[in-house]
Order: sequence, then C-alpha cells, then structure tokens
Amino acid sequence: MEAELSTAPIGVVAIGRNEGERLQRCLASVVGEGRRVVYVDSGSTDNSLEIARELGAEIVELDLAIPFTAARARNEGWRHLLTVEPRMQFVQFLDGDCELVHGWMEQAFAALQTEEGLAVVCGRRRERFPEASRYNLLCDIEWETPIGKADACGGDAMMRVAALLAVDGFNNRVIAGEEPDLCFRLRAAGWFIERLDGEMTLHDAAMTKLSQWWQRSRRAGHAYAGNLRRHREANFHIGEVRSALLWGWILPLTILLLAIVAHPLALLAFGIYPLQVIRVAGHLQQSYPQRSLGERLPYACSCVAGKLPQALGVFAERRSFKRGKVELIEYK
Repeated sequence: MEAELSTAPIGVVAIGRNEGERLQRCLASVVGEGRRVVYVDSGSTDNSLEIARELGAEIVELDLAIPFTAARARNEGWRHLLTVEPRMQFVQFLDGDCELVHGWMEQAFAALQTEEGLAVVCGRRRERFPEASRYNLLCDIEWETPIGKADACGGDAMMRVAALLAVDGFNNRVIAGEEPDLCFRLRAAGWFIERLDGEMTLHDAAMTKLSQWWQRSRRAGHAYAGNLRRHREANFHIGEVRSALLWGWILPLTILLLAIVAHPLALLAFGIYPLQVIRVAGHLQQSYPQRSLGERLPYACSCVAGKLPQALGVFAERRSFKRGKVELIEYK
C-alpha cells in the first residue's frame, strides 16, 4: 500500500508562522516517498524557512502587503500544487504545529477513492503534551468529536481537489472558522464530509497562559459571528452566537445593573454560573464517558467561562466587518 500511495495523486500543504521545532516535526512526518510537499509561510521571523528548505519542502512565501489568513495560505498552497502538478487529485492540509500520524494517508486516500461525493476526510487529532498544562488538556478533550458524517473539519484534513475547485476553495478573508465556512459551502453544493475512526495528527497547542486561552476563546466567538453573517439564511452557528451573547454579555450585565439600581443581593444571581458548569459537566459525561470527573469539570468551566471572550469576539467580528479590515487573532 505504501508503494501505491507514493505514486498516488496526493500533495501536502503545510502552513505556519514561527513554528520552529513544531514545524520540524510537521514536515518530517510528510516529506519523502516522492510526494510533493508545499510549505506556505506567513512572514516567519524564526528559522522556519531554513527548516523547510533543509527538509526538501517547496516553499511559498506570502506577500505580506496582503493581510494574512490561514485560509489564504491554504489556498495559495493547493493552487501552487495544481500549477506544478495539474493532475493532483487530493490535498492533505496540515497546520505547522501538527505532526501527521503514520498510516493516516493510506486510510484517508482509501476512503476518498471509495466515495465520489466525499469531499473531505479527517480523523482523530490529539494533543502531544496534554499533561503540560490544563489548557492543553482542554484542547485534547475538544478534539474528541463524533465519528461518521460531519458538518465540518479542522485545519488538518485530506480534501478532494475537484471539490475545492467547485467552491473556489477557502474564503481568503475569513480569519477564523475558515474550515466550517468551506465545509458549509461544500455541503450546500452536494458534497459531504466524514470523520474517520483513525489517528490523524498530533497537535502542539503550547498553551500555558490564561491569556492564550482567552485569545483562543475570543477567536472562536469571532468565527461563529463571521459564519453566521456569511450564511445568515441558514442560521449557521446562530446557537453558538446566541449562547455567547446570553452567558457572556446579557446575563452578567443584567445582574450587575440590578445590583446597582435595585439591591446588592442581586449579585447572588451569579450563582447560576456554577450551576451551569454542573449542568454542562453532566452532559459531558454522556459525550466523554472515558474522561474522569477531574477532566470534565475543568472543561465544563472552560465552556461556561469562555462565553465572555466569545462574546467579545462576536463584537470584534462586527467591528472588523464594518471597517473592512482583516485583523488576526493569534493565541501563540
């Protein structure tokens, strides 16, 4: 199968910015076997370009005069592949902080060959160092998504070139949530997405600070709001936006106002938040039975507390849209 895969019409696009050692692991996991590997760099100031050259990846450097987005980087990567190899049929996308698991390419390729209407396949992403910080552990739990037909994928996935061409690829101006946006358009065009029961990538979130968790949560709110605005007719992500605004803005502001104008005891209403944590933790027991209570509770706290930065992300998306600006939200 490996010999067959080496001649298969599959290319690899890895994107990154100042990933350093993480990029080393990323590219080392995909170079070789005669496969074209493209690394798209977005203005790195570390040794990322030297790492890519030494490992034999083709390099595309983004024009920094144009606002950078991961969507734009991926587009330039797969379109470069088609320029140098017009017969390319599948593209494995990979974030620069991820390492591809051995055997994934074979599994993904086999699935895409079986179903003509299958546009995207993804698998299980795991954190490389979940024990390094509570924030890394939160990411590792987040990656545990259901197997089977899916609404969307993440940054790591193998995609059919014909499907990318059918919807003109990613939206270059989407700064967060570009994968759900692409998958929404693919599904609207009659394609489907599937999450396979297989190990796909090891991810290195490298989150050790509260500020990083905050920025990542704010970016999630930005993504929800942007996708709702772009696909309002389908109410795409409307539940996530409403939840962020309710729990992260409307409820706390209402409680504070009542405490100021009515009585300080109104602050006791904030007790609804720990109750919500308990409620979410109960739901998580059904979704993640393999996780201990000591893991589910912090994740539930993150889900509830994350509504505030998500709400701020919703407001930020609206401001950036009105101004016509593309402003990245990076957490590392």
